[in-house]
Amino acid sequence: MDIWTYQSVEYVTVAGEAWLASASEYPRSMRALWESRPWAPSVLPCGRAFDVISMPALFGRRVLDELWASGPGCGPVAVVRGRTLLFVQPGAAPRLRRLLAWEEWARDVPPLLCHGKGDTVTVPPVQRTADGGPQAAEHGRGRWIVAPESREPWLPGASVVLWACVRAAREPVSAP
Repeated sequence: MDIWTYQSVEYVTVAGEAWLASASEYPRSMRALWESRPWAPSVLPCGRAFDVISMPALFGRRVLDELWASGPGCGPVAVVRGRTLLFVQPGAAPRLRRLLAWEEWARDVPPLLCHGKGDTVTVPPVQRTADGGPQAAEHGRGRWIVAPESREPWLPGASVVLWACVRAAREPVSAP
């Protein structure tokens, strides 16, 4: 079983919730909101605790497979509205955007949305709903593929994500 099956989806730990809340200007208010509505998605700012690289879901799966196959793994990852959200180091989003525009491999990588300082992203709920099956992601609530589980998760930098994207874009797509 791989990390993409519904049964393997993780949920946010208390320490992971604290890390997510630290992205907000008002972490205690965010924690209070989650306490009252743990099954609702939230909007968090990028640039403080993390940046986010948003990519088409299928390409995102290939990038994650590359990150795990090459050794470093990844930090938190979510799927929201058909997009894979890869949480990366603060400052990595604008750097990745510049690297992709500058290098010759940009044509191989599908368009990525790089969310950094000044941007916000919708994150999945910190807890699963009673009907939190695969259809929950389709209704905009999203789901965690790799949920935050520590106050200081390892987050890949721009160069790690760049090489994973290039390898994912250049590898032949195998038939299922």
